Amino acid sequence: MTPAATFSATPSSDVDEAALRAGPRAFVDAELAPRADAFDEAAEIPEWFLTSLAEQGMWGAVRTGGMVAFGVLHEEVGRGCSSARSLLTVHSMALYALDRWGSAAMRERWLDPMTEGGRLGAFCLTEPGAGSDITAVAATARPAPGGGWLLDGHKKWVTGGERADLLLVFARTERGVSAFLVPADTPGLTRTPVRGLLGTRAALTAEIRFDGCRLPAEALLGAEGMGTAIAAGVLDIGRYSVASGSVGIVQACLDASVHHATTRRQGGVLIGRHQLIQKMITEMAVNLRAARALCLRAGRLKEAGDPATIVETCAAKYLASVSAMRAATDAVQIHGASGCSAERSVARYFRDAKIMEIIEGSSQIQEVLIAQHALTAAGGARPAARAGAPAAPEGSTA
Repeated sequence: MTPAATFSATPSSDVDEAALRAGPRAFVDAELAPRADAFDEAAEIPEWFLTSLAEQGMWGAVRTGGMVAFGVLHEEVGRGCSSARSLLTVHSMALYALDRWGSAAMRERWLDPMTEGGRLGAFCLTEPGAGSDITAVAATARPAPGGGWLLDGHKKWVTGGERADLLLVFARTERGVSAFLVPADTPGLTRTPVRGLLGTRAALTAEIRFDGCRLPAEALLGAEGMGTAIAAGVLDIGRYSVASGSVGIVQACLDASVHHATTRRQGGVLIGRHQLIQKMITEMAVNLRAARALCLRAGRLKEAGDPATIVETCAAKYLASVSAMRAATDAVQIHGASGCSAERSVARYFRDAKIMEIIEGSSQIQEVLIAQHALTAAGGARPAARAGAPAAPEGSTA
């Protein structure tokens, strides 16, 4: 491994972006990117590599560094492997929730091991039939005889769920949706690996069932019924990570496309000399700059404690994920037939980029949220839904 690549815990305000990027970029170039296609083919990131991420200090970045540094780290990891970045995302969401709302007992047990990467976390919201609409959560937690809780339910598409040690679970209680921290070895908890995914195939995704899982009272995060508010804060972290990782995909597509365009000849002429190829590369380069700038702005607002970071993160996630899909589509086109096979990493970028338009709030949900903010800021009321048009549920993320 590359010891010099260790993630810096220095606050972002004290270090320029290039310095924040240097360590993660060196690690990704030397250790992650060369293995990413193999991880994708195997549909697994092996345990030894998860340990390598811990040695780089990456699992605890949401606590140990500034938010700009967190975003830069997730961009670089996303450039190398979206599956690895996805695991960092959900772990960071669980760690953030534990650090902010966890009971003293849960923090004492889990905070340091999760910060160091010795214990991994995952986020359990999505359910069959309900997606990630928190208003439709069907999992339940009821008071247990003698104290604590009894948890029942079924969660789907849990990134990292196959491997995670601690699960952030949302379930319905008498006072509304509530959040719980559930150790993965809790009796009554079963998990089934999910295979055959379009993208992020190595992210150890699983379905998880809870059948009368008994939890201690301190497993409850915050107050009973706070689940929606907790989910909003946690999803903001997830969206920021996905936005940053999507920027990484755009960068990877640009790098691959430029390399191919400056080495591949047709009719004795480098394809990079064709103006239509140049147009595609231009759009990648410009969208990369724009999406990265939005992510950096969202990160700086987070560090400043400015609530405007919420809508800025939505904007960053929207532009970055849409740009990643466009860049990946064009990268495959530039590579031609080879871009449609495992022979080239751009095929993986294409599959992973589609996932970015869906997870942590689909592009359509971001459009609704961004438009509503703009209308409210202009002094207008939220527009009524067009007759016959389905309304997006409040808090929906898919």
